[in-house]
Amino acid sequence: MIFKPKFTPVFFTGSICLTLAACGGDDGRNGTDGADGADALDSLINQTLLLSGDSSCFNGGTRFDSGLDTDEDGILDTDEITDTEYLCNAASLNTSRNFNRIASFPVCSQIDAACDDDTTTAAEIVAVSTDGMTLVYSDSPREVIGFVDITDPSTPVADGTFALAGEPTSVTVMGDNALVGVNTSADFILTSGTLDVIDIPSQTAVTSIDVGGQPDSIAASPDGNYIAVVIENERDEDLGDGAPPQLPAGTLVIVDSSDADPTNWTTSTLDLTGIADLFPTDPEPEFVDINEDNIAVVTLQENNHIILVDLASGEITNHFSAGTVDLTQIDTVEEDPAVISLDGSDSDIPREPDGVAWINTRYLATADEGDLDGGSRGFTVFNTDGDIVYSSGNMLDHLAVRFGHYPDARSENKGNEPENIEMGVFGDNRYLFVNSERSSLVFVFDVADPTKPVYKQTLPAALGPEGGLAIPSRNLLVVASEEDDRSSIFRSVVNIYNYTNGSANYPTLMSTDRVDGTPIPWGAISGLAADPKDSGVLWAVLDSFYAESRIFKIDISSQPAVIVEEIYLNDSDDAIKGMTIDADFVAAERDALVNADDTVNLDLEGIDVITDSNGNLESFVVASEGGGNAGSVSKPNFLAVVELDGTISEVIELDPAINAGQRSNGFEGVAIYNDDVYVAFQRAWTGLGDTDGTDARIGHYDPDTDNWEFFIYPLDASTTPNAGDWIGLSELTSLGGGEFLVLERDKQGGPDARIKRLYTFDLTGLNDGDPIVKTLVRDLLDDLSAPGGLINEKQEGVAVVDGDVWIVNDNDGVDDHSGETQLINLGNILP
Repeated sequence: MIFKPKFTPVFFTGSICLTLAACGGDDGRNGTDGADGADALDSLINQTLLLSGDSSCFNGGTRFDSGLDTDEDGILDTDEITDTEYLCNAASLNTSRNFNRIASFPVCSQIDAACDDDTTTAAEIVAVSTDGMTLVYSDSPREVIGFVDITDPSTPVADGTFALAGEPTSVTVMGDNALVGVNTSADFILTSGTLDVIDIPSQTAVTSIDVGGQPDSIAASPDGNYIAVVIENERDEDLGDGAPPQLPAGTLVIVDSSDADPTNWTTSTLDLTGIADLFPTDPEPEFVDINEDNIAVVTLQENNHIILVDLASGEITNHFSAGTVDLTQIDTVEEDPAVISLDGSDSDIPREPDGVAWINTRYLATADEGDLDGGSRGFTVFNTDGDIVYSSGNMLDHLAVRFGHYPDARSENKGNEPENIEMGVFGDNRYLFVNSERSSLVFVFDVADPTKPVYKQTLPAALGPEGGLAIPSRNLLVVASEEDDRSSIFRSVVNIYNYTNGSANYPTLMSTDRVDGTPIPWGAISGLAADPKDSGVLWAVLDSFYAESRIFKIDISSQPAVIVEEIYLNDSDDAIKGMTIDADFVAAERDALVNADDTVNLDLEGIDVITDSNGNLESFVVASEGGGNAGSVSKPNFLAVVELDGTISEVIELDPAINAGQRSNGFEGVAIYNDDVYVAFQRAWTGLGDTDGTDARIGHYDPDTDNWEFFIYPLDASTTPNAGDWIGLSELTSLGGGEFLVLERDKQGGPDARIKRLYTFDLTGLNDGDPIVKTLVRDLLDDLSAPGGLINEKQEGVAVVDGDVWIVNDNDGVDDHSGETQLINLGNILP
């Protein structure tokens, strides 16, 4: 359709006097009329309907081409088009298909099949062979690239490593070859590096190309004619204040890879200095991606700048600042213990983008990680003119909070810290994947309309997701998580997700909004209890990672389960302030448990419900774990009765002599049976007669007599190959009739986890000091492996609802932990 606007020219006759002198004349007569001007060229607009699947509007839409009709034929020819705009149809989420994790490949299994090895590994960037059957990842600490057979992606198999002459920084694939950027620099000044070409089937070297500096990101063009190598020449962050400029300057190396023989490839180097405003002598390029027109986009992270390069000509076609953002309702303060307060704001924050990906040839998206003073906690979509068409604002931080993944220790820095970004077309859907380094999440957005991304789902990843790779031909998404420390119980893995029919499996637990529209913050779930009347409700507590202790009401009638209410505990009745003071528990330590507003900072590890005579919920009992070891106890273990409004009405203490003999792990689960209180001690206590550390205790408190008695619980022996293990109890639940369900676990996660077990025991007829006989109900290792991730260390909560057993893990407040929380219904597994 052609619209041809009509213009009516307006002409002035006679003259306009600009000065008096100009109007003077000898005879005062008017001059002759001037000739009429030529008619202006017509401006034309073409309107073209775009069908579903179009690369610019994936769900269809309209393209508007405009320009001047230079040949005056009334038709807007291709060479007359000067501007093109798109009006895309809105994205329509495909709710019938979702991404779900199906496997996590531990990188340590390349060294030992069982990962019985302390070597630090790091899967950072990941690529895939042309046939989609072999993953190739960079492992910087070991100076190798690794190969993983994903013929069956649900069961990835270690397929060996290839040693390099330096540190691999990035990897991509072209044909049968893996292309690896290798940093061989002696230091930050004497920089050097290569582009190594490795044959994937034979895992042998093909050639090595000198790139003249320290490479970082690399990308191959879709047509195979070019490779772009970002030469970052990164700065020394320990030099001075670590700020640029620090030479040598970074560059972009363009490799002409059109020859089938890599030994014939040639290179050219593009100078990137003098472009950005902030540090023009030190561009420090970070990441690169190439679109189908062979235009490379390069981020200059510290310079907060973006460059577009035509690889065919080797010329910069455009460059622009990434700009700044204003954020509201974010957490900007780091506390210890943590408090997630979404009432802060920050303004004029430089985006400082890291990862970048083309959505199509007109739009690109950046993960705005930040570095020096920036980090917008989100992602941004730009057009090739440099206009910002979308900015996610505080959305990613809020999603991380809602799903229990928010890293409060990063509140004064970059929040969830988006690190990288990937785009993939899966059937009729175009998705953008944003990797959050600090929240260990992958956010998925539908970008059918690139200017209006629509949130689809969130995926869990192992700690520190870095590189992402969409493999649409196999309906797979792969993400490399680089953090690895066996002693801290997290390992580097390659996460594998399948795009398939069915609902999303994660999250298993999320929160609703507070009245101000922000999500209820949560994490570190450490105890569960069933509601006495409502089978659709669980009650939970969080531990001392967070200040201002709360009880959560969880609606389990839907998937995922939802935290719908938070109850702040308070000491307005002075129950804690009135606790016993003795040599081991001084007033200052007691007073530190209570805040100025009477909220409390307890280490809540267990919860159960107290009912009235009609079986209705009347109040709660919670267990607060003490601190310190025998001879140096910093705070006591105690039980507290909590009213429905959160007021602590009563505190139940141990005899000081017994409390003085605790080890670092005290009260855990708590259960009510026949109006008496039972509590699980996590580990052995010298104050209760244990000298060899093999037995824990189940405590029984009789409120009528104010007396305690203790039963001996024999702990399983550790069987993990990892050092520093111990076995302990994490939860206690009454089954009625004197029978209890207990959760026993080791202090291990991932490949080293061995003991995560549910046992029952019966206290009927036992007296103070008697040993307990336990019966195994369920070995949980298979259940904990089923979600496709590494086994979480801290299985902490158990509750029984209408015969079904529910379990949940403690995510350690996202501190040296991915933040993953698995709330699992095991079904009716009780005998």
